[in-house]
Amino acid sequence: MSTPGSHRVAVIGGDGIGPEVVAEALKVVGAAGVGLDTTEVELGAAHYLRTGEVLPDATLDELRGFDAILLGAIGPPVGSTEVPPGLLERGLLLRLRFTLDLYVNLRPFTGAPGSVAGDAELVVVRENTEGTYAGEGGFLRKGTPHEIATQGSVNTRMGAERCARYAFELAQGRDRRHLTLVHKTNVLTFAGDLWQRTVDEVAVDYPEVSRDYNHVDAACIYMVENPARYDVIVTDNLFGDILTDLAGAVCGGIGFAASANLNPARTGPSMFEPVHGAAHDIAGSGRANPLAAIRSAALMLDHLGETEAAARITKAVVDYTAGHQPGTAYPSTVAVGDAIAERV
Repeated sequence: MSTPGSHRVAVIGGDGIGPEVVAEALKVVGAAGVGLDTTEVELGAAHYLRTGEVLPDATLDELRGFDAILLGAIGPPVGSTEVPPGLLERGLLLRLRFTLDLYVNLRPFTGAPGSVAGDAELVVVRENTEGTYAGEGGFLRKGTPHEIATQGSVNTRMGAERCARYAFELAQGRDRRHLTLVHKTNVLTFAGDLWQRTVDEVAVDYPEVSRDYNHVDAACIYMVENPARYDVIVTDNLFGDILTDLAGAVCGGIGFAASANLNPARTGPSMFEPVHGAAHDIAGSGRANPLAAIRSAALMLDHLGETEAAARITKAVVDYTAGHQPGTAYPSTVAVGDAIAERV
């Protein structure tokens, strides 16, 4: 058990239901006996509309000094035209990932009762700073009938290797010790070849981990038909983005999906967030599911060395979910947070 205030955490509640689910996550952390020194940082759509700022340099510099960042959700209401499309995603989320070198996006999934996934227990390790999201590309003759748009996929040996090594380390510590590379090597012959060769070479250092390869389209089929076949998946940025949303859906819904944006080298703070969006349509109604935010907070505690508290929170979330009757509504946001807090 830590002493009060032993970890400095920046809290970005953000927009919509973000502040509500983060409040429950922090409640559960406190109930687990972990003291946090939290500082609220205002960022997101509402902040942009009020100030015209997405992520000021001064705020980014401030965030570098924290041990971790806990994020709720960002984004304007669906259909809003006040915030330009992609502005917050690129100017805030991707800028944080790239600048803080959050090169592993870690997403654990546990099947909820009544879900397609059944008793599946899998983790996706997504490369988080390269691929098509790196921003390489541009326009020629924009706005004319002969317009050309290119969007390159940037893959480096260093980026693929450090992500693959993290995934192998993770797989080695799990019961099944199995890793699956997901890519599209038959068509993406350059990027896919780099990833395949890198995984093959890293695998030599982990002889106890069995491994497999799936094309991403096949992986989508397998994820729906039998997600329990997977243990640890390692994949690139774009494929990981798509596959983890699908995994969230088959495991009970995106409201259960947690994530960690990790800098395993610890040269800066890592960031933890539920995968769901701001869901403005239910903000303030008490209907937001805080379980993904709570499990994201558990991932944060594990990264901060509070492994025992993190394990208790994760078990409480899984047990609570398993005990919930399929097809029935969850109680209020606060009531779910209270129930998890009591269990830890």
